[in-house]
Amino acid sequence: MNVLAQSVPFILALFEHSFLRYALLTGLIMGGITPLIGAFVVIRRLSFIADTLSHFSLAGLSIGLFLINTLGYTFISDPLYLAIIASIIGALIIEILRGYYENYKEISMPIVMSLGTALSALFISLSGGFNTSIYNFLFGSILTVGDKYLAVMSTTAILVLALVFFYYRKLVIISFDESHARLLGIKVGRFQFVSTLILALVVSLSIATVGVLLVSSLMIIPVAAAMKIGKSFKNTIFIAVLFSELSVIGGLWLSYDLNIASGATIVLVNIFILFVVVIIKHIYTNQLRSKRTTKEDVGNV
Repeated sequence: MNVLAQSVPFILALFEHSFLRYALLTGLIMGGITPLIGAFVVIRRLSFIADTLSHFSLAGLSIGLFLINTLGYTFISDPLYLAIIASIIGALIIEILRGYYENYKEISMPIVMSLGTALSALFISLSGGFNTSIYNFLFGSILTVGDKYLAVMSTTAILVLALVFFYYRKLVIISFDESHARLLGIKVGRFQFVSTLILALVVSLSIATVGVLLVSSLMIIPVAAAMKIGKSFKNTIFIAVLFSELSVIGGLWLSYDLNIASGATIVLVNIFILFVVVIIKHIYTNQLRSKRTTKEDVGNV
């Protein structure tokens, strides 16, 4: 990476090195579907769920690394598979607890996150403590993804897009008002169950790119920025996806040129976009307020 950053510009390096192309394509796919899902997650007041599932995925990763490195079980070729399974299990536990605590549904996420964190700490210690693999999963390593991962991510993206395309209206109604959705005859529980499973799949797959500690930010921050300027829910989703894609391209470019962590750089670019949007929105709002005040003063005169 050091040699590449010093000798070949990023644009030219994309044509010369397949790992950069895989990283960019994977990032663009991920940058498209994470804010798409994140928009519905934010509306449902479940912004914390991605963080919860990512920590529960870490438990699966830790168990996988323990089985591979400590016990020598070679039938598990990649601990990411166990991360996906763990994330799905975590999603199921959340849905069960949300049904059990109907008036306090948000309590399910701290419970699941605590369980995932405890299991992670236990199996990391049993595996001999932190190592390079754990570090990569914590902070992501998008430059190491290959064609198989790209294929899985592409399939997942198609699944997400199909779900949103065919059931967009029902998903919006459920997200904004579950009671109204039930009155309309929509199977709310079924939709929530399926959408939570898909969310778990996307979260666990995103770990390989931005890491456990950063995956929720990629899903929520673009939506937070888009909500400041979006005129409608569809418009907000479109803007969020645009911001997310810009952060992926800009983050990868900067990480390549400066030789710094790619996942963290993508998230920092996302946060920079959020700050810029908030500042511009604040200035624009103040100008409008000033113009209204001026008109009122002239009218009073």
